[in-house]
Amino acid sequence: MAAALQHSGWWQLWWRRLSARDGSRMLLLLLLLGSGQGPRQVRAGQTFEYLKREHSLSKPYQGVGTSSSSLWNLMGNAMVMTQYIRLTPDMQSKQGALWNRVPCFLRDWELQVHFKIHGQGKKNLHGDGLAIWYTKDRMQPGPVFGNMDKFVGLGVFVDTYPNEEKQQEAQKRRYSPGVQRVFPYVSAMVNNGSLSYDHERDGRPTELGGCTAIVRNLHYDTFLVIRYVKRHLTIMMDIDGKHEWRDCIEVPGVRLPRGYYFGTSSITGDLSDNHDVISLKLFELTVERTPEEEKLHRDVFLPSVDNMKLPEMTAPLPPLSGLALFLIVFFSLVFSVFAIVIGLILYNKWQDQSRKRFY
Repeated sequence: MAAALQHSGWWQLWWRRLSARDGSRMLLLLLLLGSGQGPRQVRAGQTFEYLKREHSLSKPYQGVGTSSSSLWNLMGNAMVMTQYIRLTPDMQSKQGALWNRVPCFLRDWELQVHFKIHGQGKKNLHGDGLAIWYTKDRMQPGPVFGNMDKFVGLGVFVDTYPNEEKQQEAQKRRYSPGVQRVFPYVSAMVNNGSLSYDHERDGRPTELGGCTAIVRNLHYDTFLVIRYVKRHLTIMMDIDGKHEWRDCIEVPGVRLPRGYYFGTSSITGDLSDNHDVISLKLFELTVERTPEEEKLHRDVFLPSVDNMKLPEMTAPLPPLSGLALFLIVFFSLVFSVFAIVIGLILYNKWQDQSRKRFY
């Protein structure tokens, strides 16, 4: 009887240890799934998401720096802080950017951006906003929210200052009904390198679509998601503190090449704000395609949008080599001398004929 009790006690102890160990493993698995570290289903029967660490960034911001071995590179006034990466401080004439140095070759993906825009400026006395990029070139400073103009790829802009509206007010002009936009404003643009972003009109001539997004000085988290599936571009916002996505932009027929870079940038001018990025999470989306869709969704080499005419790119002429330049100059001189000699011969013959007619 004592042996049986002893055996029973050992069995209960072993079972408790096993349960505790398996429970810890199960808890860890649930935490990983809940934090986005593993696959999770987005919509029933549609896609699964897989976090791509090489294209993602979150606290404690490891792998961020200026060296060639870093996964993420800083540029300009961007700084790594404990709780966020500050692209620009609330100071005038600042410019900063954060770029992933690993090109993305995914066909279908979703980028979730956790950001915060805040500062001391009051209504319409702050600027200029931030941009999220998927472009061919990286680390190229410029006037478009801190990035180069005439970029090649996709730009999503969180614009916080209404330049066009202020010009209209200065000229004492009014918008037509339904034309005026409320800022902050989110818009998207696809460029093949031939278009310029029109700051004076807040990008209106080249935008694919947009929506109002009141994102400044909020006391809760603000998120933006860019989803690219089967040539379909969707941009949604979660800025109301309700943990719900709401539609902002939806454009079919968007053709983006693979092998471009993700990045985010910001710029301030006479007006300023703190532009902070808290996390960037890129998910690979597994999507089933029919054979017809496989043919239709082949790789492209330049960004484009169906039913939207982008100006054709004119390739610059290659510079002449030293030998080619020498040959051009040499034959030009030979041709000139030859033309002069022929001209003198013809002139002398004309003079001889004139003398014969005179005598």
